[in-house]
Amino acid sequence: MATSYLTREGFNRLQEELEYLRTKRRQEVAERLHEALEGGDLGVDPDAEYEAAKNEQAFVEGRIKELEILLSKARVVDAPEAADLVTVGSRVTIQEDGMEPEEYVIVGAAEANPREGKISNESPLGRSLMGKRVGDKVTVDAPQGSFTVQIVKLE
Repeated sequence: MATSYLTREGFNRLQEELEYLRTKRRQEVAERLHEALEGGDLGVDPDAEYEAAKNEQAFVEGRIKELEILLSKARVVDAPEAADLVTVGSRVTIQEDGMEPEEYVIVGAAEANPREGKISNESPLGRSLMGKRVGDKVTVDAPQGSFTVQIVKLE
């Protein structure tokens, strides 16, 4: 797995998730598995409950492993102090002709969440913005076609 870029906030959030999975969630799944093995009165087929508990255990253990690897290879980037170039951690406001301005934070792929305004530096828009300055017009080659935006603010 290549180096993942994470903001300080994203790194902390993933560490909290890992801690939760290791301590609380792993224990909950173990208790569910134990109950399924004992064939408690769950009102369902005991074999189906056992299989569901085993699947949940596999998912939790897989996510723990994924987070351990991700965090061990992560490069934490703080918001840039001098905001003259778009980098991972930058808060950038862009505007497409005739549209309202849109604000995004450039983050690594592991913490990208477009609904929260966090776009990956590896996405078509993020990749196109990297290294650019306020006032630059940028053409973005997206799967739905190309479009041009202008960087109007950078923090």
